[in-house]
Parts: sequence; structure tokens; C-alpha cells
Amino acid sequence: MSPLPHTALNADAVKLAYRRWAKVYDTVFGTVSSFGRRCAVEKVNTLPGTKILEVGVGTGLALPAYNKEKKITGIDLSTDMLEKARQRVRNENLKNVEALIEMDAESTNFETESFDIAVGMFVASVVPHPDKLFQELQRVVKPGGYILFVNHFIAEKGVRYYIERIMAPASRALGWHPDFAIQSLLPSDILRRADIISVPPLGLFTLVSFKRWL
Repeated sequence: MSPLPHTALNADAVKLAYRRWAKVYDTVFGTVSSFGRRCAVEKVNTLPGTKILEVGVGTGLALPAYNKEKKITGIDLSTDMLEKARQRVRNENLKNVEALIEMDAESTNFETESFDIAVGMFVASVVPHPDKLFQELQRVVKPGGYILFVNHFIAEKGVRYYIERIMAPASRALGWHPDFAIQSLLPSDILRRADIISVPPLGLFTLVSFKRWL
């Protein structure tokens, strides 16, 4: 299935949406997204390397689940969400979280090959240009390192497909694309060799992981 055209999202729209969501995000989305976050972190914990970049760190829901030897840098575009994440780090004394930075995931300030692993937490359908996000993570991850995404991708058929298409015009208000196709994020050669698994609840989310080419 070819990528679907999207209602435009930009950085200002995303910041505005997540300013609204920040106070209720953990309550509204925390439970339903917890399975996907848990699967992503469990995968990261099994992989070699200690320098981890979490993209779309949000309120820091995943941070307590990382093994302590993993050194985490988290980035997000939302000031309000990051403040919640910093509070979580303080409250839970998460000493392996090295930095939480407000930053555009499509164009970071990190040096090339800075991280062993990068994991995008429900961010692929939020950024304006997912192909740029993919390219940026390819840049900042070391050769032989790993890139993971956990995200919602549009169903290919059935009732969910039609619901997601109907919801698509609300993208700017939601702050994400309900009709987001995985082909909008990853080129076909990556998709052919990626490990792709469906995660609960009801296969609503997908975990994609692959090794960064040497």
C-alpha cells in the first residue's frame, strides 16, 4: 500500500497539541501505550550498547524501565511534556537519564554516530517529515547500532482502516496522524530486513527494529 497524503502538521501545531495533552497524557494514553513502550524498552535492554537516544520521550513514561547500565538521552519538542519527564526523573531518582532536551527530532544537534541505539516512541506519526526523522536517526546512530520505532500505523483493511481515514482530518488537533502508513517512514529496503511485530492492545501498535547499515 502506498503512503497516504497527510493533513499538514508542523512544529507549532505539534507544540500546541501537546501543550493541551501534557496534563492528561499519562491518564489518557499512558495505559493504552504502556504495552508498546514496554516492548520497545525490553528490546533495547537486550541489545548491545549503552548510549541510548529516546526520541519523543514525552512525560518520561518509559524511562524507569531501562536497565541501569543504559545511559539515556531523551528529546521532545514539547516543553510541557519535558517538564513532566524531568519531574519523573527527580521523583524516581533515575540517575541513568543523562539529559532531557527540547529538540527537533528531524534536525538534532547531536554529532554523527553519537548513540548505540535510537528508539522513537510514538513519534513517527507526529513529525512533519517522517523520512527526515529516519535519515536523522541513521545519522546519529553508530554503524552496527540499532534503530527502533514503536508506533501506530494505519490498518491495511477492515473497520479500523475506515475509522483511521475518517479521523485523518483531525490530525492538527490531535497532534498525530491516525492514517499514518509505515511506508511514509521507512524505505522498502529497510522494511524487507526489519523485525516487525504487532504489540497489544489488539495489535494497535507495531514495534519495528533494524540494524543501522555499516
